[in-house]
Amino acid sequence: MKLMRVGAVVLLAVVFSLAAACGGGGGGGGTESNTPPGTLEVGLEAEPPELDPNLSSAYVDRQVMASIYDRLVDIDENGEVVPMLAESYEVSDDGREYTFNLRQGVKFHDGEPFDAEAVKFNLERYQKKDSVRSTEIEPVESVEAVDESTVRVTLKRPFAPFLTVLTDRAGIMVSPKAVEESGGRVSKKPVGTGPFEFVERVRGDRITVKKNPNYWKDGQPKLDEIVYNGIDDENVQYQNLQSGELDMIDSIPFVNFKSLQEGGDYKVSQVPGLGYQGFYLNTRQPPFDDVQLRRAVYRLVDREAIVKAVLRNVGGTPANSPFSEQSFAYSQESDSYPERSVEEAKKLLEGAGKPGGFSFTYKTDPSPASQQMGQVIQNNLKPAGIDVKLEQLEFGTLLEDSSSGDFEALHLGWSGRVDPDLNIYDFMTTDGDFNDSGYSNPEVDELLNEARTTSDEGRRKELYTQTMEILHEEVPYVYLYHSNTTTDFAMQSNVKGFTAYPDGILRLADVSKQ
Repeated sequence: MKLMRVGAVVLLAVVFSLAAACGGGGGGGGTESNTPPGTLEVGLEAEPPELDPNLSSAYVDRQVMASIYDRLVDIDENGEVVPMLAESYEVSDDGREYTFNLRQGVKFHDGEPFDAEAVKFNLERYQKKDSVRSTEIEPVESVEAVDESTVRVTLKRPFAPFLTVLTDRAGIMVSPKAVEESGGRVSKKPVGTGPFEFVERVRGDRITVKKNPNYWKDGQPKLDEIVYNGIDDENVQYQNLQSGELDMIDSIPFVNFKSLQEGGDYKVSQVPGLGYQGFYLNTRQPPFDDVQLRRAVYRLVDREAIVKAVLRNVGGTPANSPFSEQSFAYSQESDSYPERSVEEAKKLLEGAGKPGGFSFTYKTDPSPASQQMGQVIQNNLKPAGIDVKLEQLEFGTLLEDSSSGDFEALHLGWSGRVDPDLNIYDFMTTDGDFNDSGYSNPEVDELLNEARTTSDEGRRKELYTQTMEILHEEVPYVYLYHSNTTTDFAMQSNVKGFTAYPDGILRLADVSKQ
């Protein structure tokens, strides 16, 4: 289970194993793919809600968008920023001016040229208040098309994560013509410069993309077509891989993971994750507008039990921060958590005037692992008199409820980013794009704003540690674990050329079936 808002991410140290693995948790040998040689059938953890980078907030969206769109810059297998649509770039000594030299001769799928004006259009679109990207590029002061192949971006102040931000959706280049013709929303017919062109979307079933014959990168793509299938039950994904109906899956049942990895019939890739899982507590309304009730929940959650019972000790490690060990912001101090204590929770309940406990609704997605996790949390809180009512929602609806604040508690994780700022800033600053708990603390705002304006990693780590001290006291979000399987994929043995990246995003232009 890795249903997340977006994901992927901080992964500066990458471990990659592309090992053959057994078909089945004890069930026989592998099955040959039933799909045509030029078509890759991919199982995704959910149906992507949005294919417009201006509006997207789900990790799974990025899996499809990575085929349709290119970005100004990308990351490589080691998590380092590398050129993409921008062939090169220069940064001024004061860290405020970025000059991008663009790749020439590139065209969007609709035949429109990719040039400096297209970059200016996209970046300015992401700056608008109705864009989910607005907080990510808030530091941008101006965007200037110097000439057809040169763009100068001036920042209001130094912004350490800027290039990393552009490796994600804020760096995606969409056809300006397509945006205008769609009335400002290109999700129904996305048009980029990527290795694959959008063909169709059948809601509740599949998204199909086809080979871009004019792709700027020689020899890519190798496939004729990719079909993305939204399947939120990892057991169904697994069964379809075994039957040959799917060539690749992005969710492996934890109970089958080791046998699949150690077998020999399928290929399995896994990269230690940079993201995290946990749940929001809505600080804007009862019951969790009372910090003592939030602390009571915090003191009752058994992270080790979740990792052991739900993740089978392969899916993650217990955690109490958004920074995994792969991030320079990680520290044992920030990531440690108090021992579970029913006694301490009862004292907090009494202080809040709820000595007999209280009840709340916990919203989560339909995946079996998420349901099991909800049940563990439900059992964790029961001894203190807290009644947890579990409500299962389709992933798109869960996202909508999270963004609108229509919840008391809601399970939603984050896939992680290469810079730690992108794992905390939007979630914990006042009016941050993903601050779904409604949390606001001027001191946290000040600490996180300073952290993103200095390039000194030592100083940034100090600031993140100070921030976590406050968040552990105020608990707008309960961190549960760092995911070890954000980037786990299993595939048929005839799938060739796959490389895992630290952000967990499928880059399939170099993949073929043989």
